[in-house]
Amino acid sequence: MANETARTEAPAGGHTFPPFDKQTFPSQLLWLALTFVALYLITSRIALPRMDSILQRRRARIEGDLAEAQRLKGESDATSAAYEKALADARARAQTLLNESRQRQAQEAEAARKARDAELNARIAEAEHGIEQTKSAAMTNVRGIATEAAAAIVERLIGVAPASPDVATAVAEALKR
Repeated sequence: MANETARTEAPAGGHTFPPFDKQTFPSQLLWLALTFVALYLITSRIALPRMDSILQRRRARIEGDLAEAQRLKGESDATSAAYEKALADARARAQTLLNESRQRQAQEAEAARKARDAELNARIAEAEHGIEQTKSAAMTNVRGIATEAAAAIVERLIGVAPASPDVATAVAEALKR
């Protein structure tokens, strides 16, 4: 075993490796051509049509999916536009209701203010009438008191009591001034 070494040249028997043997080249080329033609025919008649049909189905499925996605996107856009329109309409209605409510409340407040003003004016007129009556009564009492006081003063000063009508006339003339 020690003498056995790896050799790359032809063995001592004179035989070469069969694929490299020049005498077998024509038969090898024939079998290569037959195998190539057989594989080409099998591939072109069986394998390639199957792959083509698979690719066509995939392409059709992808196109269908893209069309479906486009349709759904269109529906989504339409739904979104309808939502935006409904939202804008709702905002407009809410603004209208708010304005109407404000206007109604302002009218109610104005009506309440006018009613309160009328009530206060009536109370003021009633109070003025009461004041006028009180003033008139007070003035009547003042005339009576002034007449009595003037009569008492004149009687004390001159010792004689003046006539009531004369004192009342004098007091009336003094109050006119």
